[in-house]
Amino acid sequence: MTRQKKFYAWGYADEELTADEIRSWEGEVARHYNLASFDVSPPPQADQIALRPSRVVVPAALQPLVRTDHFARLEHSYGKAWFDTCRMFMRSVPNPPDAVAFPETEQDIIRVLDWCAQSGAKVIPYGGGSSVVKGIEPTENFEKVVTISMRCLDKVLEVDPMSQAARIQGGVYGPHLEDQLRNTPFTMRHYMQAYRCSTLGGWIATRSGGHYATLHTHIDDFVESTRTVTPTGTLETRRLPGSGAGPSPDRMIIGSEGILGIITEAWVRLRKKPRFRAATSVRFKTFHAGADAVRGIAQAGLYPANCRLLEAREGLPDTPWQSEEAVLVLTFESADHLLDASMSRALEICRDCGGIADESALEDENSHRSGAAGAWRNRFIRAPYYTEHAVARGLLATTFETSMTWERFHDFHATIMQVSRDAIRQATGREGTVTCRFTHVYPDGPCLYFTLGGVLDKRVMLDQCTSILTTCMMATVDHGGTTTHHHAVGRFHKPFYDKQRPELFARALRAAKRELDPRGMMNPGVLIDP
Repeated sequence: MTRQKKFYAWGYADEELTADEIRSWEGEVARHYNLASFDVSPPPQADQIALRPSRVVVPAALQPLVRTDHFARLEHSYGKAWFDTCRMFMRSVPNPPDAVAFPETEQDIIRVLDWCAQSGAKVIPYGGGSSVVKGIEPTENFEKVVTISMRCLDKVLEVDPMSQAARIQGGVYGPHLEDQLRNTPFTMRHYMQAYRCSTLGGWIATRSGGHYATLHTHIDDFVESTRTVTPTGTLETRRLPGSGAGPSPDRMIIGSEGILGIITEAWVRLRKKPRFRAATSVRFKTFHAGADAVRGIAQAGLYPANCRLLEAREGLPDTPWQSEEAVLVLTFESADHLLDASMSRALEICRDCGGIADESALEDENSHRSGAAGAWRNRFIRAPYYTEHAVARGLLATTFETSMTWERFHDFHATIMQVSRDAIRQATGREGTVTCRFTHVYPDGPCLYFTLGGVLDKRVMLDQCTSILTTCMMATVDHGGTTTHHHAVGRFHKPFYDKQRPELFARALRAAKRELDPRGMMNPGVLIDP
């Protein structure tokens, strides 16, 4: 029995925040924005949302694989961003898929693609549905659309213990992948906030970034080879540890966001499960002092698993909003050796920048789950569950991310922070909140992850949120950053990606799509114009 996810918000239907969690959060929000009470809208029920009739006729041979019922179409209509939940609360789903296919084999995928080609339907590949960039939703330009869910192709097919790799089907969710490796010495350890409700194929298609701040960060670092079913045939790359033979075909598939085909399998690199861990947190007087320390650590080649710099008011409970302090969550782990030397050198760099470490955490083998690190970890994991409650109360609670080289970081950070504050004020007529953290760090620069909060007008809150995010994302590109570091492009980021991406490369990508997808049926409107 497949566990049912919420159709309108993040998470599963059988899990909720506790009453105490909601009460505490409401109190914090009310104090910060000086609100006396909340007008709480009830969450939508599936039968409250009308969908247009399906426009496809499913052949008898495919009917065991394809659903056209109300609920299946509804739950595959949107991703899980704030604006997706907002539209669900508005009971507004004008462009649902006409059908949802659940193939059980690669041959099933080929049969469904053939049917779509013959009937003129567009195709949207669907992994876990956790997109926050409109990467999986139909648009009004689609005359017919079939979503292909990969959830039945969820097996670890083969493990190579000598080379430490595994052949895995694209539809496997993160926890189920690790469950199937549980009786081996290995782990993939590609975790992200959407890990519980996202798939290997989705990670590859969207060029995802995991939690690990250095070294093994993007899915690119894990992929050995891929197998992709396209409308013109199956593209399988050779499994190798590395190759200098021309442009990498895997690199064409990684980040392709479903416009070329459906990723059915991949060989991915594994690692032995960590046996040694050293973790602590370090307080700094300012975010920029912490940034200087992070740069020193990144450029020293120490490669911590976690090197996440947070504004203390974002990362730690009960921190006054006026505080300029920052906290660095610092973790090293290894399956092979002790980490005292690495941690010692990292803390020396922090002290040189005025950082004060939590020394007691160094003696606690569970320090990555307690203290400042644990407080941040708990808030981070639970954060997506608050989105529906923010929408229900007319509160802005959304994020965006970008990256920048170190020599431009200070000016860029100040500019984007100011643009974001101004955008919230202009859209809402009130002061909002903007915080920043580093999620990934490289020797040449950090990923900056911004969190936006504010009080919206429920009558126009979707327009307000869209205006704010559009302004912020355009500013990141206009000032030399990337439109996305690890959330993919989708339809939301595409106008900004068009500015970032060289036009000659766009022409090359269109040529590849014409060869693999001559009818233009695969997820049109993502990455490039049809």
